[in-house]
Amino acid sequence: MRKTLLIPFLLPIALIAQAPEAKPHADVKVGTAVEKMEVVGEATDFKVPAGTKIYAWTKVWGAGDTATVVFSKGDASTKVELKVPHSPYRTHAFRTFRQGDGGSWTVKVLGADGTELGSASFTVEIQ
Repeated sequence: MRKTLLIPFLLPIALIAQAPEAKPHADVKVGTAVEKMEVVGEATDFKVPAGTKIYAWTKVWGAGDTATVVFSKGDASTKVELKVPHSPYRTHAFRTFRQGDGGSWTVKVLGADGTELGSASFTVEIQ
């Protein structure tokens, strides 16, 4: 009788365990720091002094062994390659913003094969 009562509870767990992994993707957030693997000071508009680091935090699913974070403004871009040892995986990259770096920026996370997994847009005003 006990086995019969457990089957309805175990069936959903078994079905979840067999579900295929979703297609590769990434959550992307932009902030002023990363602490305990979470973004701090998340925003889309930053007013910062020259020399401030702005962080792109990401949680990546199915990227392969590496992911590339690309900060871009117009034709200018900065790339940071990150290791992704398992899926999902939380990681981050940063860019130091200097005088003349103000404006509209985009940060993209690319998988090992170069496909875009996620992105975020933000603006920077250097004080």
